[in-house]
Amino acid sequence: MSVDAVLLESPTMRARVADQVEVLDRVRALMLLPDGVHVTTEGVAAYFGVGETVIKAVVFDHRQELVSNGYRVVTGGELGYFKQLCGSQSRARSLALFTRRAVLNVAMLLRDSETARQVRCYLLDAEQGQRAGQLGKDPAEAVDKRAAPPDGSVDAAVARVAENVVRIVIATAVVPILNVLVEEVANNSRKLDAMNDRVGRLERIVLDDGEKAVARRRLRLMQALDEGTAEDLAEFTV
Repeated sequence: MSVDAVLLESPTMRARVADQVEVLDRVRALMLLPDGVHVTTEGVAAYFGVGETVIKAVVFDHRQELVSNGYRVVTGGELGYFKQLCGSQSRARSLALFTRRAVLNVAMLLRDSETARQVRCYLLDAEQGQRAGQLGKDPAEAVDKRAAPPDGSVDAAVARVAENVVRIVIATAVVPILNVLVEEVANNSRKLDAMNDRVGRLERIVLDDGEKAVARRRLRLMQALDEGTAEDLAEFTV
């Protein structure tokens, strides 16, 4: 059984990830009605690249689950409102509407659609990332293991733009700053070496003068002892 089959077979798992509607736009742009909330059966079929009859079959088999996620059929005055909103001239007596949550639900039920499979993969990746975070693992590790966004998706385009921006910033700003810092560190290192050399020479000079002063003081003390003069001895009395 494939990995994404977990969502196909498990209502509990589908309910667990039913709120993650943002993954729909990561695979393809979902065209909503002008109300910004609903999608028609035609729009859902276009998103998944299948016929409307396929979507209707999914609704027939899982109607109760889809209704719990926002699917509904409008009639009467409400139907007239949506027809006017969509600019539809259809004489149909009802209109099926899907919320984004209901469209995500379809993605977890539709077997023969590459788009639906990609949506399920994103859902499972997000679920694994959440579990890794709950277990105290590094979230970055979970993100790194996520599959690359499919070519042609909104997420893939955003990733390419972001990568180009990062490269430009590094080339025009970060690298020059690092070069300046390296040169400054080198200059400071040379200055420190020169200062250490000077301090060493001064220490040797001070030490030499001290040793000379001690020698001269000792010589004068010996001379005073030999001569026995009270004035000279008094100079060395502490």
